[in-house]
Amino acid sequence: MIDLYTWGTPNGRKVSIMLEELGWPYTVVPIDIGKGAQYAPEFLKVSPNNKIPAILDHETGLPLFESGAILVYLAERSGRLLPTETGARMEVMQWLMWQMGGFGPMLGQAHFFLHFNKGLSQPAEDRFAGETQRLYGVLDRHLADRAYLGPDYSIADIATFPWVARHTWHGVDLTAFPNVLRWYRELAARPAVQRGYQIPDDVGPIPMPQ
Repeated sequence: MIDLYTWGTPNGRKVSIMLEELGWPYTVVPIDIGKGAQYAPEFLKVSPNNKIPAILDHETGLPLFESGAILVYLAERSGRLLPTETGARMEVMQWLMWQMGGFGPMLGQAHFFLHFNKGLSQPAEDRFAGETQRLYGVLDRHLADRAYLGPDYSIADIATFPWVARHTWHGVDLTAFPNVLRWYRELAARPAVQRGYQIPDDVGPIPMPQ
């Protein structure tokens, strides 16, 4: 049994989608970040950085934070969704790192300046709108001749999908990125993705372009 400490954010949904793909039993522990629950001392014991998601694996006794590390851990524990052959494994890992180091953080800034605080800083809006478009372009070009980020569906796709699901927050029209849109529609149709997207609360259908 795994305890999943999470909230309804892209990073949180990565791990719930992964657990649903694996079909493993887990207990959801909601951490309401809007009310400061991430600063509770008991949560700090699991996640020293006060961020969701985090897990506690009761079988191994291991607490783990950082969504990318959790995905790798679960993939290695299960032997699924991360290739073992070096070339294929590193292809997945590089796109996982791309999401962790670029796509997620830059889109997080886009959320702040383009969605929640529009008008606060024009230079910041210009910077993060431009970087958002560039990163979607990187993803679109990569998916032009392949179905998934790696050789097959993997933790790299699972990590990236929940961020693309907030494309409206980014001011992005997915129809302008047809390869991303095709990939996004395919993943959104997966039952495990649909279930994992609704953790910890049912937020309605996965957003789709009109």
